[in-house]
Amino acid sequence: MQNFKKKHISLMACNVTGIVGLMLAGVCMPVLAANSPAAPQAVIRIPDGKQGIDFDDIDFLPALGKVSIPAGQTGMLILIDPASRAITNSYRVTPAAANVKSHEQGTSSAAYGDGYIYASDHAMPGVVVLDARDGKVIQSIRLGSGPDYVRYLESRHELWITEPRAQQIQVFSVKTGAKLVITLNSNIPITGGPESLVFDAESNRAYTNLWKSKTVVIDITTHKQVAEWNNSCDGPRGLALDAAKSFLFVACTEGKVAVLDVKHDGKLLATAKSGAGIDIISYNPKSGHLYVPGARSASMTMFKVTPSGSLHALAVYHTVKGAHCVTDDGAGRVFVCDPHAGTILEYKDH
Repeated sequence: MQNFKKKHISLMACNVTGIVGLMLAGVCMPVLAANSPAAPQAVIRIPDGKQGIDFDDIDFLPALGKVSIPAGQTGMLILIDPASRAITNSYRVTPAAANVKSHEQGTSSAAYGDGYIYASDHAMPGVVVLDARDGKVIQSIRLGSGPDYVRYLESRHELWITEPRAQQIQVFSVKTGAKLVITLNSNIPITGGPESLVFDAESNRAYTNLWKSKTVVIDITTHKQVAEWNNSCDGPRGLALDAAKSFLFVACTEGKVAVLDVKHDGKLLATAKSGAGIDIISYNPKSGHLYVPGARSASMTMFKVTPSGSLHALAVYHTVKGAHCVTDDGAGRVFVCDPHAGTILEYKDH
């Protein structure tokens, strides 16, 4: 405290999601109890988030070194430096929704590729293409149905967009140069889905889920569905991949995680219980830690993944009701959304 006074940095009490802390540079820094990994390290306030933000696909973008926060009905894409917690960029993707409770407007997913950021626009519906250097809108891609996950496949310079209402994934070819040219390549039908999307470049596959019991395997080159695997979930949701170990992690909304062996036709290797209301999950291959928040349980379980694919719970963190999205930066910082407060909770992987 004495050092703070010397630097003339003003501190004030703050209370976010029931956690008492001190306000420093616009970030609420919780006062942590000794040896308490359950408490968040910080609460990052997102602009215009006081009435809540319908967060969904928050993500870490390694090429930019930033955490991507598509801020729902505010229409803004926020980029955060994970080390400093500072908001480094605020890009306008869509107009702010007239109804702040609307789930059909704004932006909820973004991806980076070849110097551009691709962010979903639910009002259009479609995807807005931004110059990653300054956030300038370059062009828009109109879709026939609302976008969900937006992903960029660097190896093939392709943009993949899941569209659950149309039960399909649309794939666009991207050519950069003097002029950016984006053309529709193919429509991949996913009857009963798709939910979530991850690429496995080593196996030349993409994975997505159906809404019940199944994970779908897609050939990246042909854009054809080549297999369906039983994943043991009543309600499959998010996916994460350890490509080196050939483990595919499937989030089950009822309150468990399943591990599939992608080298052996999706063989079920293990399951582990976690808090209910699981949606998005995140995995750090360096530490072998899997982060699994439950929206209904208001908790996040951190699992250690063993060489055989089994899961061992290492810690349970306190979050908030509705906190269903998570990402990590690969350096021990884990970020969880708080949709009701319009904030991002940061946790330290101890």
